[in-house]
Amino acid sequence: MSDWQPTASLEAIKARAELLSTVRAFFAARNVLEVDTPQLARYGVSDPHIQCIPVPGYGYLQSSPEYHMKRLLAAGSGPIYQICKAYRHGEAGGRHNPEFTMLEWYRPGFELNDLIQECLTLFADLFTDVRSQTYRFRDLFHDVTGLEPLTAEDPPLIAHAESCGAPKGLNKTAAVDYLMATQVEAALPAEQLSVVTDFPGWAAALAQTGEDRDGAIVARRFEIYYRGLELANGYQELTDATEQQQRFEKDNALRREQDMNTMEEDAYLLAAMASSLPECSGVAIGVERLLMAGQRLNNIDQAIMFPFNRA
Repeated sequence: MSDWQPTASLEAIKARAELLSTVRAFFAARNVLEVDTPQLARYGVSDPHIQCIPVPGYGYLQSSPEYHMKRLLAAGSGPIYQICKAYRHGEAGGRHNPEFTMLEWYRPGFELNDLIQECLTLFADLFTDVRSQTYRFRDLFHDVTGLEPLTAEDPPLIAHAESCGAPKGLNKTAAVDYLMATQVEAALPAEQLSVVTDFPGWAAALAQTGEDRDGAIVARRFEIYYRGLELANGYQELTDATEQQQRFEKDNALRREQDMNTMEEDAYLLAAMASSLPECSGVAIGVERLLMAGQRLNNIDQAIMFPFNRA
């Protein structure tokens, strides 16, 4: 029986250590402070797409350090980053493990494009001689599917999603999300860093929203893809506590519609936002995915020493 052995090779384990060393040197050179926030806390996220792991009597394992890091920003920390474990219920497969490592950082005073450029600068240290290309979500979606994701009528979008294998009964939002995940992302060139910006407004999560050049409501958000993997997810961060509370309420309404448990709103985060959360941009990156991309690994188990089924 060999289940006691790690699933990552010694080469991958060493590459992981080198990757983390490169990341820490990158931020040290830019005077970005490394911080350490709780992995077990009272509140979890309300996003219906993310399910936290409860710990009865204590709260939740954290799906991201975002809420706590924003409290630090509001307290005057300045630019900060963190490398930590994150936990998400039900996430398992070739690219997911319920426990994974996240790199997250925040830049007060940065506009979204500033953060995109910083991400690409870090990736230049991790991946040799890789070019980048930027796309607007709606342009990319139209080029791949022939449909306009923000203004098209619901029936053709839903029908196209179903023709591509989507389950019956999706609404327009879910159909666009399905096509993005299964068709559009797959069409991106593998050997380039593909930056996608201006996501639909309904996908804002904790990002600000605004009008694009065509007057459509979009999220001030970006994602970066490389070698078939989503590596980075960044926002121009929402700083309005009232809007944040409304989004918590909207998330819980969606959770009730989908027969999910509702999540108590994070009172600490709302108080921090109401106090002094500065204008900032932030980004989260999966460390295992960075290692998978850099080492050309096919499965996340090859980037984790002891995945869930051996932990």
